[in-house]
Amino acid sequence: MRLRLPCQTVVFWIGFVMLLTQTSWSQTDTSGVQQVRGTKGTDASNGSDWPRFLGNGFDGSIENPAVAFDWTKPPRLAWSIEVGDGYGIGTVSNGRFFQLDTTRQFDVVTSRSAARERLRCFDFKSGSELWSKVNVFEYSDLLGYEDGPRTSPTVADGRVITFGVTGLLKCRGVSDGSELWSVDTNAKYGVVQNFFGVGSSPLVLDDKVIVMVGGSPLEDQEISPMQLDRVTYNGTALVALDLKTGQELWKSGNDLASYSSPRPLEINGNTYVLVFARTGLMLIDPKQGNVQWQFEHRAGLRDSVNAMVPVVDGNQVFISECYEVGSVLLEVSPDARRVLWQDPPRDRRRQAMRSHWATPVLVDGFLYGCSGRNAPDSDFRCIRWETGEVQWVDQRRTRSSVARVGDHLIVLEERGLLQILKVNPQELDLVATWDLGLAEGKRAAIEYPCWAAPVIVGNKLLVRGTDRILCLELTAASSD
Repeated sequence: MRLRLPCQTVVFWIGFVMLLTQTSWSQTDTSGVQQVRGTKGTDASNGSDWPRFLGNGFDGSIENPAVAFDWTKPPRLAWSIEVGDGYGIGTVSNGRFFQLDTTRQFDVVTSRSAARERLRCFDFKSGSELWSKVNVFEYSDLLGYEDGPRTSPTVADGRVITFGVTGLLKCRGVSDGSELWSVDTNAKYGVVQNFFGVGSSPLVLDDKVIVMVGGSPLEDQEISPMQLDRVTYNGTALVALDLKTGQELWKSGNDLASYSSPRPLEINGNTYVLVFARTGLMLIDPKQGNVQWQFEHRAGLRDSVNAMVPVVDGNQVFISECYEVGSVLLEVSPDARRVLWQDPPRDRRRQAMRSHWATPVLVDGFLYGCSGRNAPDSDFRCIRWETGEVQWVDQRRTRSSVARVGDHLIVLEERGLLQILKVNPQELDLVATWDLGLAEGKRAAIEYPCWAAPVIVGNKLLVRGTDRILCLELTAASSD
């Protein structure tokens, strides 16, 4: 691999004063300009909204940005908000930003600090809070991670649907946050707590709210924590509820939940739902909830997890994990699936992509994303979609997530380093570097872990660290 240095590398350091005053960002070396010429498209493709996890296309991409950006110039900090516990980033619809997190409040009755799941709505232009709703809950992570939500709200038809870490599924009105209905899926379907709680964002499809639940029969409820290899199924891998009432419409699939999120797939004009559950991939007909087929894809390790969202190109589906089996590309139909290529199991050096919690993005026949479980066993790479052949590998041994705007990639490293890459299957083509993390001993703007993929709406970029979300205003390209 040959690393081509950019004509300009933008490195800016962030201090607490900048967050308070929202001043412009500092930069180094202002010579040279590279421009991105975007073309206007439909609302679903030009980035006017981001109403669900991974955006309108379920792929973390803006295909045809309405605004052309000069990526070599630093963005302006439009606004920032503090957030409580949790790992998910919010969503944007019709000029409003919705963020789910956990806050704490001292309870004078119990003399304890009570955890409160909180959904807030902000004006997306100014960052000012419009309303906030909370509910008390109890959750203790089996591995000691934060007790906040891991998911993103889904906005549809004047409603915002949230899926909390304890499996509490809530539907609220967008205008004022009034609760329309609520379902405790863990209690209703007998979910045995997994390692990190609920980590799957809701899918709204027509008049249905579809969520990965993964419940178990009554006799499994007393199984000791962490013993998921002993837990069985009760046919609730996926559950569909009425968007207006919250009433169950169907339940389907024998599997436990993973940390992936269900997404639609169209085959021959008909819509199906893909769900990458704990033991593998399922294709489900959303009309009645019929399971069309299942494909096993999971490491043999008890503590392994599946987390990335399936990547789709026509009738081809890519799934990946990082523990043992790596990736596979499938050709699918309503009744069958066929392996096009598959990584050799337990052979890291020969595996094309080992996706952990971040979903890669597909551009013009090439897949870009983070491969590996933990640093230093991680890198950002490009592989050929049709064969799995590795095109290039970034030598930095770190974990990251990625989003795309037209022909540029936005790569956010888990400690706050953000890089802009030109889409290029031949080499790592670095355009700019923006350090959003700790700099020169000052307080960081965003701090580890930065695990949520960036969100792009119009000319704004949202990024999250452990306790803060930044809204950055990107610089438009000149018309010359």
